[in-house]
Order: sequence, then structure tokens, then C-alpha cells
Amino acid sequence: MSRPEPIRSYVAIGDSFTEGMEDDSGPGGEYRGFADRLAEHLGTVTPDFRYANLGVRGRRMRHIFGEQLEQTLRWKPDLVTVFAGGNDVLRPGSDLDRLAEHFEWGIRQLRDAGLRVVILSGHDTGWIPVLRYYRGRVAVFSMHMRAVAERTGTEVVDLWALNALADPRAWSEDRLHLNGAGHQIVAARIADLLGFPMGPTEAWTDPWTTPPQQLPSILRRRQTRRWARQHLVPWLRRRALGRSSGDGRQPKRPHLDYLYDEATRAEIARAVAEGRVREAAYNGFDPVGSTPTSSPSGTKGPDPVE
Repeated sequence: MSRPEPIRSYVAIGDSFTEGMEDDSGPGGEYRGFADRLAEHLGTVTPDFRYANLGVRGRRMRHIFGEQLEQTLRWKPDLVTVFAGGNDVLRPGSDLDRLAEHFEWGIRQLRDAGLRVVILSGHDTGWIPVLRYYRGRVAVFSMHMRAVAERTGTEVVDLWALNALADPRAWSEDRLHLNGAGHQIVAARIADLLGFPMGPTEAWTDPWTTPPQQLPSILRRRQTRRWARQHLVPWLRRRALGRSSGDGRQPKRPHLDYLYDEATRAEIARAVAEGRVREAAYNGFDPVGSTPTSSPSGTKGPDPVE
């Protein structure tokens, strides 16, 4: 098999999913996420690798395919990942068909510029209280995204198809964002698609050796009440007031710049020249020994949380 073309620059655009909430495994507890994890990996195989992350929590389609798109087109990176539309889909009354048209317009802007693009489609919310009522809307928009990918010749990672994400253990306590384990699964799936796998395919198809723990219904109800007080009510309040958790925030990596310092890049260059593999900084992941975790392949997830 021929070696894939090297990826020397990568820009991630999107909302909180791209920003990396709630994966706090970065230096000093900073948010990391799938995009950072993927960049760390790609940076170990290409010494002059550069990376920018423009994702900001709460951003809607008009922001992602507005200022984020414009900046990305100016940079012309080798790779762009796009996660867009989630905050729009969850807003009552939003027209999914018009939203899909906007999404296709944005993807065509990137593709017409000659950029390699990977679309991330929606995930299954069937097991999550309240959000399960949006399941149909998420599914419809995800099909729109797959149709856009087909029409534009764009690669797509279907998060709905990742059984490992249909499990509470891949998600943070707020049930809205992936935790470190979930973000690692997504990063490994994208890396595999790009031809630079992060270990065996089991890293994203079957990452754990045990099934998810099934709690008694009374404990699940207690968890759900606590979740509603701590996470759901504040989220609904912001929606009602037209506010966003990302108001006033700037991207965490607003410039397309080298991911590693000069000494580290020199070390990576030597490793590549000698045919050695250099492990990315703080990118290790032991699914068996880590908590939370996810479901085995072939299982679409546990019983819905009550």
C-alpha cells in the first residue's frame, strides 16, 4: 500500500465539541479534545506540522461558516475537520433543510479551495434524558450531512455509527460533551480514516473489554435528578435568555502555528528519518484502566437513562 500524503497543517472548526469540552486532560487541566489529540498524533509523523483550533463553545452555523471559515480559507491548510450545526439543531423551530443548505454552502467553499475536509456527523442521543426527544432531528440533519459529503466528495466520520460512543461512560457528567475517553475514540477514528492510525482499529471499534455497568433504576433516577439540577436547568435558562456559554470567548489556538517547539520538532525529524515512532506528548490512553469507559462492539449501548 502506498504511504498517505503527509499532513503538514490542520485547522479544526466548530463549537464546544471541537474546542474539547469536557476533556480536561491537557496541560494544567486545560480542555484538550479530539482535535488536539489528533494534532498531537499527526505532529509525530510530520516534523513541520502546524495546527489551529478555532472551535468555541456555543457557536452556531453562522459563526462556524462565517469568521471561522474565512480564516481557514486564508490559511489553506492540508486538512480541515468540521463539526457544525449541533447548537442550531437543538434550537426549537430551526429549519433543518435550510440549515443543511447553509452547511453545504460552507463545505463547498472549503472543497472549491482545494482543501481536504473531514465532516463529523451527529451522534445518537437516544439514551440521554430530554435530549432523546431531539433524536429525530439529529438523525435527519446527520443524513443531510452524509448527503452533502456524497455530493461534494468529502470524507465523513459518522459518530452515530460509533458504538463506543453510545454509552454513558464515553461522556462527561453533563451528558452533552464527550469526556477524554470519548474524544480519544473520535481522534482514533479520524486518524484511521486519514491513513495514520493511532494504534489498532480496536482503539475506536472495541476499546473496552467489559460491558457498561447497569445501575438499579432508583440510582439512575437519582443521577438524572442531580444532572437536571446541575446541568439541564442552567442550559435551558441560557437558551431561554438567548445567551451562550461561549459569549465573549476566543479560540484556544487562534493561529496556525507549530504544535511543538524547535527542539521537539528536531527530535521528531530524527525519529522519522530513522523509521522510529515517537509517542505524542500526553496522548496515551489505556481503555481498560481508565474511567469512564465505553461499550463493546456489537452493542448499541445500555438501556436509556431514566
